Amino acid sequence: MVNASKKITIVGGSGSLGAGLAKRWAKAGHQIIIGSRDEERASDAATKLNKEAAVDSIIGMENKKAAEKSDIVVLTVPFSNQMSTLKLIAPALDGKILIDVTVPLVPPKVRTVHVPEGGSCAKAAQDFLGKSVRVVSAFQSVAATHLDDLEHYIDCDVLVCGNDPEAREVVVQLATDANMKAWHAGVIANSIVAEAMTSSLIFINNRYKIDGAGIKITGSPAKVS
Repeated sequence: MVNASKKITIVGGSGSLGAGLAKRWAKAGHQIIIGSRDEERASDAATKLNKEAAVDSIIGMENKKAAEKSDIVVLTVPFSNQMSTLKLIAPALDGKILIDVTVPLVPPKVRTVHVPEGGSCAKAAQDFLGKSVRVVSAFQSVAATHLDDLEHYIDCDVLVCGNDPEAREVVVQLATDANMKAWHAGVIANSIVAEAMTSSLIFINNRYKIDGAGIKITGSPAKVS
């Protein structure tokens, strides 16, 4: 159980990546709102996730309404839907933390790195939303199927990028709550590293028949303030 329960909205939470985060955070004691374009679909997803996680703290709402209800909003939609979704929920994000998990995958060439306009998905989100929203990039290199399986030990690390160190630390702690190891990885522009790595990991999965390759940071850090 976490020391302080947070209310977290996951926009796109009916997909496997968002669902995995929702279940892991709900198990840790956080209150979760699943956002979807369709409120009935969001409600159905919440019912399913409560059953799978053996909790009763997950509820479902339409995306914009869901974003209004939390101080932390997580965006877990496909790259093709990122900006349209941001435009919809932007009025509800002022003063909040947005965790952007978007990866710039462009089918059918998902194993080839695509650098989006603006330098990275998360930087584009920060530029669009402005300084009143603290955008943090994280969780791109974790296999969605691994997140969705609560019995699976996640044996990889998470890179956390954002311009606001306090917002980054919130996300680092949320990763810990979900039984993952996370690292501060610099400003929002650095998000391109994790975003681009995803295409390489997909290639590695295919080439070596690995079920969800990930990354790990080596070395033992000294105590940092």
